[in-house]
Amino acid sequence: MYKVYVLKSLKDGNLYIGCTSNLEKRILEHQRGRVFATKSRLPLQLIYSEGYSDKYEAYQMERFYKTAKGKKILKGKITNHSGIV
Repeated sequence: MYKVYVLKSLKDGNLYIGCTSNLEKRILEHQRGRVFATKSRLPLQLIYSEGYSDKYEAYQMERFYKTAKGKKILKGKITNHSGIV
């Protein structure tokens, strides 16, 4: 199972979109400052994730969510899912 996930920086409010096959391990890497893209934006909070059985589909969705159209759709999903943006 592959997960596309969204982290929110509690420092600056920005979102980070990623993809992994081991969500728990990946979040620990983020929280420990081992991911260059997020180490200066700690602390982080997981606000959304969705699962895919196909690796390529998951990475394709990650790339899509990083586009302008994808961000708009993703923010709608996050708002509907948890009320957090």
